[in-house]
Amino acid sequence: MSISPHRWCRALCLALAVALSGCATTLPADKPPSGYAQAPRDGGRFAAVEQRVAALHGNEVSAFQLLERNADGLIWRVALIENARHSIDLQYYVWFGDVSGQLLLARSVAAADRGVKVRILFDDLSTMLRRMSSPELRDAMLARVDRHPNIEVRVFNGWHARGWAGRAVEGVTEFQRLNRRMHNKQMIVDNRAAIVGGRNIGDEYMGLDPEFNFHDLDVMGIGPVARQASAVFDRYWNSDWVRRIPPGSGQGSGALTPQMIELPPQAAAHPAMQAFVADVEARARSIDRLPGEMSFGRSAVHTDSPSREAGSLNHMPVAFRGLMRSAQREVLISNAYIIPDEAFIDDLRELVGKGVKVRILTNSLSSHDVPAVNSHYERWRKPILDSGADLHELRSDAAIQSELVDTPPVRSGFVGLHTKAMVIDRERTFIGSMNLDPRSEVFNSEMGVIIDSAQLGADLALRIERDMHGTNSWRVTRGPGGGLRWSSTAGERSSQPARSFWQRVQNLVFKLAPASLY
Repeated sequence: MSISPHRWCRALCLALAVALSGCATTLPADKPPSGYAQAPRDGGRFAAVEQRVAALHGNEVSAFQLLERNADGLIWRVALIENARHSIDLQYYVWFGDVSGQLLLARSVAAADRGVKVRILFDDLSTMLRRMSSPELRDAMLARVDRHPNIEVRVFNGWHARGWAGRAVEGVTEFQRLNRRMHNKQMIVDNRAAIVGGRNIGDEYMGLDPEFNFHDLDVMGIGPVARQASAVFDRYWNSDWVRRIPPGSGQGSGALTPQMIELPPQAAAHPAMQAFVADVEARARSIDRLPGEMSFGRSAVHTDSPSREAGSLNHMPVAFRGLMRSAQREVLISNAYIIPDEAFIDDLRELVGKGVKVRILTNSLSSHDVPAVNSHYERWRKPILDSGADLHELRSDAAIQSELVDTPPVRSGFVGLHTKAMVIDRERTFIGSMNLDPRSEVFNSEMGVIIDSAQLGADLALRIERDMHGTNSWRVTRGPGGGLRWSSTAGERSSQPARSFWQRVQNLVFKLAPASLY
C-alpha cells in the first residue's frame, strides 16, 4: 500500500525527534495582512434555512446533520460550495490533489468566478502532492489559484525551502518547528453553514480509493455554529504561523486556464464522478429540505492555539476530558488513534466506579493505516479493560463497508477507522479532528465542536453501537487465564487480528521508537 504524506510524517518524526529536539525554530517571514470572515448577509439558500431554524428554535440554536457515509461527505461539500452566495472559508490539514481534491478545488474556483470570496488555508506539509510530482509544481499551480481576484491561499507553518532537497535539509535544521502541524478540518459557507469533523480532503476519506477507505465522520451545522467556526478560522488565518502561498516558479506566472476551472479529464473519468458532477439542482433542493431533516441544539466550537509555548498545554485535551468526566450514565467513544496515559485510565476507573458505562471503539491492527500507533496502543488494552470499560476494535472487513465506506462502484481492499467522536449520556456530542494520542495532545493543533442535543446524541450513539457489533468490530476481553481474546461474528482468536505478516513485523519494529511521538 502506498504511504500518504500525513502518515509518513509520523515516520519522519520517529527518525529525527531525539537527535533534533534542540534545533532552532524560525517562522517564515512576511506575515500577510489580517483578514476576517464576512458577516452573514441576507440572500442565498443558507440564509433562508437559518431563518427558518431560528423562527422555530430561537437565534442561539443551530441545526445539525451527521455526515457519516463517505459519499455524503463529498456530496455535501460540493453542495455547499455550489450554493455559496457570498463567501467560502476552507481550512484543512491535508488536501490531496486526487479525484476528490481536484473536484472541490475546481468547484471553489468556479464559485470565485461567480463573485464568491474564497479563503483557503492549508497545512503546508504535503497538500496537493499526490497530484503534483514536486513541491515546486504544487506551488506554481496554487499560486495561479491565489492570483484569482476572489481567492486567497495561505499556508500554515510553511517550509522555507520549496523543493525536495531543501526540505530534506530543513527537516534536519528546523524539525522542532516543523513538528507543529495544523490538524484542523473545517469549511464555512456564507458564515451560515459549516462542516466540522475528521475528514481531510482526499479520496480515502470520500470512499474513492481502491486500496482502502476510512470510516469517518463530520457534522454539518447551520446557524450560530458557523460563526463559532469562523472565529476559529480567523484565529488561524491571522496567526504568526500563517503565510501567503509562495509565488512559485515561472510555471505559475500565467492566468487560470479553463482546465483549472473545470474538473480535469483524469478526475472526470473516475467511475464514481458522475453522481458528483450531475444534477446540481437536486443538491440545491436538498439544502431547502434541511430544516425538516436536521437535529437542533446549542454548540461550542473549540480549538487549540495556533502556537504553543514550551511547557504549556493544548486546550483540546482539557475540553475533551472535561466533557468525558461530566458523564452521569454513559460514555461512547469512537476514536481512530488511541495511545492513552495513566490520567486517562484514572478517568475511566472513576467513571466506571460511579456507575457510568464506558465503551470505546478504535482501530485493530488489521484496520490500521498507521501500525506504529498500534505498537504503542496495544500495551494499554489490559489497563482499559481492567478499568471496567468495554473495548472494541474495527474489523478491516466491516459489514458497513458497502453501505457507508466505499462509494460505488469502488470496492476497496480494507476499511480503516478515522472517526474522532464521543457521546455523553446520549445528550452531548463531540465531533472533531482530535485523536487520543500524544501527537494530538502535544504536537498538533486540533479543533472540534461540542453539541448539546439529545436528538443528535441519540442518533450518534446508535451509530457507534452499530459499529461495535460483531459484524463490524472485534470485542476485546480477558480470557480465563488473563490473556486477551478477540471475538466477533467471524469467531474468536487469542492474537490480535492482522491483514498480513508484514503488518505484524511493522508492529514489532515500531515498538523501538518512543510512544510520545504519536
